[in-house]
Amino acid sequence: MARREKIIELLLERDYSVSELARILDMRGKGAKKAILNDLKVIARIAKREGMVLLIKPAQCRKCGFVFRPEINIPSRCPRCKSEWIEEPRFKLERT
Repeated sequence: MARREKIIELLLERDYSVSELARILDMRGKGAKKAILNDLKVIARIAKREGMVLLIKPAQCRKCGFVFRPEINIPSRCPRCKSEWIEEPRFKLERT
């Protein structure tokens, strides 16, 4: 099974962060999260075509509670308090 197919299968079950997906798919190294983010961008287009929707729970600062825009990205720093203690966004696929 291809990596994107596996990600789609996982996201249909429940929500996952990029780090969780990387761990489940046994991906390590610098490019692991970036590769999964790229896969999620493609999966969002596939989902739309297949009658599904990619739901995004936005990233949030754990220090001040700032909520980022819901996008396929992992922010590095909070614009409000400059903290790097960021909870990753979570992704889930739902059929419409």
